[in-house]
Formats: sequence, C-alpha cells, structure tokens
Amino acid sequence: MNRLSLALMALSIGLAHGEAATLRTNTTLHASTVRLSDLFEGVDGKVDRVLGPGPGPGGRIVVEAPQLRAIAQQFGVDWRPASSADRAVLERPGRPLRRDDVMDAIRNALIAAGASADCEVDLAAFTPPLVPVEAVPRPVVSDIDYDAAVGRFSVMLSVTGDGMDPLHLRVDGRADDTVTLPVAATRLVAGGIVRPSDVRMARVRTSVLRGDVTRNQSDAIGMQTKRMIAAGQPLFINDLMRPSMVVKGATVLMVLDSPGIALTAQGQAIESGAIGERIRVLNPSSRATVEAEVTGSDRVRVAPSAIPMTVSAR
Repeated sequence: MNRLSLALMALSIGLAHGEAATLRTNTTLHASTVRLSDLFEGVDGKVDRVLGPGPGPGGRIVVEAPQLRAIAQQFGVDWRPASSADRAVLERPGRPLRRDDVMDAIRNALIAAGASADCEVDLAAFTPPLVPVEAVPRPVVSDIDYDAAVGRFSVMLSVTGDGMDPLHLRVDGRADDTVTLPVAATRLVAGGIVRPSDVRMARVRTSVLRGDVTRNQSDAIGMQTKRMIAAGQPLFINDLMRPSMVVKGATVLMVLDSPGIALTAQGQAIESGAIGERIRVLNPSSRATVEAEVTGSDRVRVAPSAIPMTVSAR
C-alpha cells in the first residue's frame, strides 16, 4: 500500500472517530444554550451541536466525567477522561437589572394610570433580577392595578432584550404624591431658634403630613422649636413657636398704661411667653397674680381691668 493510500485511510479513520479534542475545564458562556465546543476544544465547526439550555445569568453547570464521556461518544469527539475527577464547569455571568430602569418604567405607567407627575414610588421587597452582561434589557410594564385612594399598585414587569430569555415578574409597591415644603436641613434641637441655614426646600410625601405645616421658609425662620426635629422632616406648625421673651421665674417689668396714668412695678413670671402671648405674673408686694401680655424682653403690659397691683407711680 502506497503512502497516499495510507494517508487517505488515516483521514477516513479521523473523520469516523472525530478530531482529537481537549476538555475545556472552565468556560464562560455568552448565550442561553450550551454547544459541543463549550465542552471540548478542537471540535470541527461542521459538527458543533447545541446540547441543551445553559444556566441562567449568574448560574453555572458542572458536567462530570461520565457525562462528558457519553457526550464525546455520542457526537464522535475523540476524547476520553483521564480520571474520574475530570469535569467541565460552565458559567454564565450576569448583572442585576438597573433599578432606575425599572423605576422609570413603573413611574411612567403609573402617571399614565392617573398618578401625580411628581409621585414618589416605593417597591415592596423588590430584588432586581439578573440579566446577561452583554444584553441590553428593556423593561415594559403591563397589567397595571393602581388604587389611587391609597396609592397601592401591582404591575406585571416584562424584561426583554437581544441575547436573553424574556423575564416576567409581578411587582408591588406604593406611589405617593409629593409637595415641595420647607424641611429641616439638619437636626434641630428643642428650644433652638431656626436660622436660614437650618431650613431647605424639598419634596415631601403627602402621606407623612399629619397636620398643618409651614409652606414657606420665612414661616419657620426666627421661630423657636418646641421639640427636636430630625433632618429632612417637614416643619409642623405645632412644633414651632415664637421665641420666648419672658422665661418662667424671671423678674419682669410690669407696665399698666391707661389714659392719664402710667404705672410700673416689678413682678415674677409664673409662665414663659413670647411677644403677644398672655402669661401670669406674680406681684411680690401684694402677692396678687395678674394676667399680662408679653411686649418685649422681660417686659409685660397689664390691662387696667386686671387685679390691682401695688405699684410705684412714675
């Protein structure tokens, strides 16, 4: 037999039993299916076959030696395991679907369903699904159930894109209308005077408003806080008061003005009060308690109809 005949015989045997191949021990998949060439290197492209579905994004498949040998025999790949420890690991990288893309799709659907254009959306226990790294996913919202009275909603979120299998998941959440109001720029301590730097304008959910609030920064600046106010919280009117000009227990100047007479006396404040507020004041000389209006720092005005006081004429 001549050399040409031997070469043709060797070629025919190689085609019958498949090209010599080596095992790919670790493979990164970029498609949703597993091919023969993902397991073995050196497979002829003409005999490369799809073996089945691959793992989802972020998943992996481990193919052990017995299964690898069976696959090689079935498709004529010239490979045999060197030991029972031979294995192939197929991994498909994934990344979380961008939360902002999901929020934008849901917010647009809610606005179309009647929600406020500046609504704030919260998703209940939502974990973004993994998508293939190379895919460009497109979230689409359908089957929306929105209760405007309570702000609750439920939607069907579908995610499609080239290079990925479609995803369909139910997403629940809440959509709250918002309003722009003054809020505390930093934590405000009780008894402090609100300064311009203590207040900023921000969007606040209407669901957290449980009383009258200030609508303008000027309504809060110069006021005194009755309690601690956390940063970012709206400024409720009941939590603010005009600054106290008289402190409980302080010595005050009592003034009684009436036509043709002006009387003054010193007293002791029984209550604290801001300008314009009426407080009780004790006259130490007569031990009488009178009601007076705060007019300035440690200064009050007594009405002529108040209980008589022991005073010094001026």
